Amino acid sequence: MEFTESYKQTGPCCFSPNSRFIAVAVDYRLVIRDTLSFKVVQLFSCLDKISYIEWAVDSEYILCGLYKRPMIQAWSLTQPEWTCKIDEGPAGIAYARWSPDSRHILTTSDFQLRLTVWSLVNTACVHVQWPKHGSKGVSFTQDGKFAAICTRRDCKDYINLLSCHSWEIMGVFAVDTLDLADIEWSPDDSAIVVWDSPLEYKVLIYSPDGRCLFKYQAYESGLGVKSVSWSPCGQFLAVGSYDQMLRVLNHLTWKTFAEFTHLSTVRGPCCAALFKEVDEPLQLDMSELCLSDNFIQNKNVFHSFDQAFLSFFNLKEDASEGHFGVRYEVMDLPVALPFQKPPADKPNPKQGIGLMSWSNDSQYICTRNDSMPTILWIWDIRHLEIAAILVHKDPIRAVAWDPTCARLVLCTGSSHLYMWTPSGAYCVNIPLPQFTITDLKWNSDGSCLLLKDKESFCCAAVPVLPESSEYSSDE
Repeated sequence: MEFTESYKQTGPCCFSPNSRFIAVAVDYRLVIRDTLSFKVVQLFSCLDKISYIEWAVDSEYILCGLYKRPMIQAWSLTQPEWTCKIDEGPAGIAYARWSPDSRHILTTSDFQLRLTVWSLVNTACVHVQWPKHGSKGVSFTQDGKFAAICTRRDCKDYINLLSCHSWEIMGVFAVDTLDLADIEWSPDDSAIVVWDSPLEYKVLIYSPDGRCLFKYQAYESGLGVKSVSWSPCGQFLAVGSYDQMLRVLNHLTWKTFAEFTHLSTVRGPCCAALFKEVDEPLQLDMSELCLSDNFIQNKNVFHSFDQAFLSFFNLKEDASEGHFGVRYEVMDLPVALPFQKPPADKPNPKQGIGLMSWSNDSQYICTRNDSMPTILWIWDIRHLEIAAILVHKDPIRAVAWDPTCARLVLCTGSSHLYMWTPSGAYCVNIPLPQFTITDLKWNSDGSCLLLKDKESFCCAAVPVLPESSEYSSDE
């Protein structure tokens, strides 16, 4: 892998949908960098510190949420002199998002008083009263023609279907929930999944005309649903629960066809490899380390290092403390996994499937059971079995699948980047001093990773994964 130098940031950072640019918040400034040269191509000054950034789908416009004001500012990359400012006045703004056509902005006011659709074409606006949530409860179809917006009135939850062309309400129907948590259109736009709050285990499948196609309830007593996600192909619906189980439903019958349990002890026989992060002392000959002229003269482009050199840059300054890299070690079964029992007298228990993500080809799904925060489970949907278990020293902060192949990256707030493919797992040490990865994102073509630290970010050029690639656990 090849890494850039670090750049300053004080808030959100994200790639444009077309992967040509990176938007970075630096206090009240919005910095737009080119992803190849990393030179600044645009610089916009906002009226306050930037809390949120979102690109329009066409990568031409970008909005900045200034939630301390509260206010929204939008900018154009092709017309730098153009600007847009949205202020809801006393109602405030809790959240903002783009519509699929990149020409409308949806804002939700504080206390969920109303949702407003603002047009950038004719400055018209449409109001939807009593949205259920601020940042949740809104979902668009894949073709961008319709929006489903959750509302609540008279102690009852409703779904409003709006046309994204005219923003007229096409239909409204009530849903059988006590306290609706969120909704999501299926990838083929044929159904809408609705799930209830954790106090009531209820997953409902509705057709766009308001018919309830299926009602799923795994159990009655105890906390219920924690996470729900459609597979990219639309054939599977994954439901993560507080009982520490992952259940996968089939889109044809809406019946459960797979249940995966996150055990605290893994015993044989097991076809999956269990990788554990371990320290590895480094033995480097300082006389053999040198910087090339290309590295010294080109600080704004990617730099290549061999694995020993990557580890060297993460060494502590005090040599007397000892120097360590990390690697994955394959463990023999049985293995007792680190487990944290949540206290019974505190709210919001740290248990259940709090993190869940599908691979782009829908063959794999990774999960994190919050009572075992350092462990990532990777499940093979095609064979209905565990594919791998990754055990780390620190809690998992973020995971992301390569959008082009079955390759997973994750971070734990350390100076190491962890990767998994069906061929194995490996660790990479970041060649930047005092750089710890707290978040990461892929660009749309899977060629570059954005790695975020607390006050800076860098990018990593990721080599294309060969079809017959073979990675060892200690690479």
